[in-house]
Amino acid sequence: MPQLAAFVAGAVVSLATSWLLVSRLERVGERLGLSEALLGIVAALAADAPEISAAVSALASHQQSVGAGVVLGSNVFNLAALLGLGAVVAGRIALHRKVVALSGAVALLVAVICMAVITGLAPIGVALALAAVVLGLYAVLLGTEGQGLDRLRLPVPWSTWLRSAVTEEEIELEDAIRARPGRWPDAAVAVGALVVVVAASVAMERAAVALGQRYGVPQIVVGGVILAAVTSLPNAVAAVYLAHRGRGAATLSTALNSNAINVVVGLLLPAAVLGLGRPSSQAVQVAAWYLGLTTFVLAAAYRYQGLNRRAGALIIVAYGAFTVSVVLAR
Repeated sequence: MPQLAAFVAGAVVSLATSWLLVSRLERVGERLGLSEALLGIVAALAADAPEISAAVSALASHQQSVGAGVVLGSNVFNLAALLGLGAVVAGRIALHRKVVALSGAVALLVAVICMAVITGLAPIGVALALAAVVLGLYAVLLGTEGQGLDRLRLPVPWSTWLRSAVTEEEIELEDAIRARPGRWPDAAVAVGALVVVVAASVAMERAAVALGQRYGVPQIVVGGVILAAVTSLPNAVAAVYLAHRGRGAATLSTALNSNAINVVVGLLLPAAVLGLGRPSSQAVQVAAWYLGLTTFVLAAAYRYQGLNRRAGALIIVAYGAFTVSVVLAR
């Protein structure tokens, strides 16, 4: 079957090449002297290339349910596979509360903004601007390692707390994502890999939609379950590896940064240009799962200073319930 062969080939090529893209961008970031946390954001953006490409392709083809499903379903999958499975495999993901609070605040704000757009409560342009400001300030804070806080004239306790949180995250991330400095061939390989990932992801998305139409599979299932899980596999494997090594902050950063980037770059930005269509109950359902599971994960991680096997198992069970609810939705 041509569509099935195209889907499998697109998935294999996209996922394999995304690893090359991530590794080369990490080297380029190391050469540019990026902080560990900012380098983590760059790596998350590169690893998100398959789902972002698939989502943009779907929106451009006026398959809004598929596009929204890929992004939001990927975010739910990330929480289950990166943090839930990571905690089960590692036994425990230990986290500093300040790290959870800082990265979690950004993640929750982006999730709430996403929910407001999906339900039609907020204009896409306003939501994109707000989310970009939140993510941009977070990136600047990490990139300057908290040194630019004096210019904001924040209360001293606030500035002290933020510097402490950034420092703790830097220490946790240092061993996890340190790469050797790259050279110009690494940048060239990264550009070529990005082109291949985008092309393969678009082919995979088109084949999945064609298969869904042929067999009567709802768009939200195609995007929110099938494409979402397949395109998120690189992040999942990397996060389980980091969790097993005891790099809790790196695992949390990978999951939350990936989700925030998915929303801003994979959903809000293309939707501002291509449109998102009318709110649908299925998309709202997936967005509610994304917001709800994000809230649960962060609350548990903050309360217990990490995630143990029980919490990880609960997150995985929640993903199973999410999958069933999407498949049975009408």
